[in-house]
Amino acid sequence: MPSSPGGFEVPLWRAIAVFRVASLAYVCLLAVRDADRYAHPLAAGGLVLAMIVWTGVTAFGYARPAWRAWPLLLADLGVVLAIMLATPWVIGRSALHAGVPTLAVAWLAGPVLAWAVSGGRRRGTVAALVIGGADLATRERVSQSSLTGVILILLAGVVVGHVARLAVTAEERLHRAVELEAATRERERLARDIHDSVLQVLALVQRRGAHLPGEAGELARLAGEQEAALRALIAGAVPAGVTDDGPVDLRALLGRYAAATVSVSAPATPVPLSGPVARELAAATAAALENVRRHAGGRAWVLIEDEGTTVTVSVRDEGPGIPDGRLAEAVTQGRLGVAQSIRGRITELGGTARIVSTPGAGTEVELTVPRVDR
Repeated sequence: MPSSPGGFEVPLWRAIAVFRVASLAYVCLLAVRDADRYAHPLAAGGLVLAMIVWTGVTAFGYARPAWRAWPLLLADLGVVLAIMLATPWVIGRSALHAGVPTLAVAWLAGPVLAWAVSGGRRRGTVAALVIGGADLATRERVSQSSLTGVILILLAGVVVGHVARLAVTAEERLHRAVELEAATRERERLARDIHDSVLQVLALVQRRGAHLPGEAGELARLAGEQEAALRALIAGAVPAGVTDDGPVDLRALLGRYAAATVSVSAPATPVPLSGPVARELAAATAAALENVRRHAGGRAWVLIEDEGTTVTVSVRDEGPGIPDGRLAEAVTQGRLGVAQSIRGRITELGGTARIVSTPGAGTEVELTVPRVDR
């Protein structure tokens, strides 16, 4: 789980900085108290000075989101390991055996917390195992208290990593909710304007021209179709610009294409697909319906079939059909509507697009995509 520069993690990084300063103060107190028992007091003072400097470096580095990456994380772990491995020589094996605390004590948990916040439970666990193993390696004998310390470090890495992951997830959901709210407000504003102007005009044209012959009647019919499409879009379409990778009911996306000349048939239960797959499948369906409007006219039927591991959308019309070789000729002429808008989209999803057309008997476009997480 990569760390995010967002606001929810900032308190965690500040808490780590406070912990390192507080634990460093404890180290200094123990060093002053036990200096006369150390095998090399001057070297111990040098290590404490190094710990003070490194605490300042990490406080400065982790405060900047761009620096919370592998170079600083690995350097942090390496510095603490070096200090821990130098402890037996600085303090002396006899002093450690007599109960003198190791030099790093609680300060050694700093990298574990940093790894946990930056990468979640897994990173926190890895850092805790490395630090805990090094701590046990510096002791002549492993006691119950030393094992307890390692277990506490491991628990800290797991728990803090879990909290950090929850913070990132909560921030992403909050950001998505804000986007959805803004998009919904904009859609409602546009819906009011459309309802007050465009929809009324389209309805008026459809009513006045419904019984007129020739082009006037055709214009009224098209106005009625567009009115139905706009009403469906206002009622429940997915707001444009909102990026949601969660499950989406395909029925809701394709239902907005229902109109006077387009019948949409779907299962009674939801047809969930991941957001990107559902939107691409809906776009390919829209392209197929546009081809029906341009070249076939008349009615079109859309059928959604949930087959478990795959989902199939069929678009059928009763037009004149596609002459043999016409699709290949269109590609040669640079007209890539079917190739890119339909087949290209479905192929990128790992699915198949099958077009069956009989001259004089209409065309059926069958779009099949696998149900996988993308």
